[in-house]
Amino acid sequence: MPVLDMPIEKLRTYQGRNPRPADFDAFWQKAKAELQAIDPDFKMVPADFHPPFAEAFELYFTGTRGARIHGRMLRPKNLRHQTPLEIRFHGLGGHAGEWPTYLGMAASGFTVLGMDCRGQRGMSEDTGTRLGSTQGNSFFTRGLLQGPEHLYYRDVYLDCCRLAELAMALPWVDASKTAVTGGSQGGGLALVCAGLVPGLNRIVPVYPFLCDYRRVWEMDLALNAYHDIRDFLRAYDPTHQREEEFFTTLGYIDAQFFAESITAQVQMHTGLLDNICPPSTQFAAYNKISATKEVILYPDFGHETLPTYSETAYKFLLDMI
Repeated sequence: MPVLDMPIEKLRTYQGRNPRPADFDAFWQKAKAELQAIDPDFKMVPADFHPPFAEAFELYFTGTRGARIHGRMLRPKNLRHQTPLEIRFHGLGGHAGEWPTYLGMAASGFTVLGMDCRGQRGMSEDTGTRLGSTQGNSFFTRGLLQGPEHLYYRDVYLDCCRLAELAMALPWVDASKTAVTGGSQGGGLALVCAGLVPGLNRIVPVYPFLCDYRRVWEMDLALNAYHDIRDFLRAYDPTHQREEEFFTTLGYIDAQFFAESITAQVQMHTGLLDNICPPSTQFAAYNKISATKEVILYPDFGHETLPTYSETAYKFLLDMI
């Protein structure tokens, strides 16, 4: 079997390298309390998309720092009973997706929705004012100089939490049949959402990003999606006097530590030749999940379209009904 990272027997026991902050749980309890104090001002606006079997809506709600967050939703027409729910999170620099990508799940009886991550390629606002570089796709080190409360992904994670709570409370949705899915950044957000929001039923993370930052750096793969690490250290800590502090701060937004709280059934998909989100970083999260779980491996594939993934994930979600 090809090996980029670790042999599979070591991957299955690997527990991660990035430090976990001592007050991680208290930090996120406080963050969720802040979120609950914000009026979401949730709006559903009919969209200019009219498939014969579903209704389309643009969604808007208020998140932290007063940002208006945008999403999209498709729900089946002529509802006679509550529907299962799929919440999708997109990859780095993307958006909630084109309407036709929602049709299959809506035709299968699901309410399906997605969210634009703030400040990326959709229509959500990024109202945060943060020190340091905000160039290009330098997202997860934004706010690092100011401390964990200012991290960009703290706000995005809370947006995911708020979206899930709002969607699960919709009167035509069966909240007990809720799934979260996503690839790369979306896979990391799916892990985080499932760790923050109780009561989810299924989760499908595909080669999740946002896991085990120090391991990525130690593998000399702080490139591409993880280029922030190298760029940040070169600019703000060239002699690594504050290395431990910085990686510990990133621990507040490390998806592996949210995985500890997941109760939903998990189906993860991992390419063993992934040099964007190394397999070991993904397994650092997977190995912390105590719920029912399965990882499907693609030995000859990297961070790319994985054959049979969509069929396998579809069957997994359909079994939730």
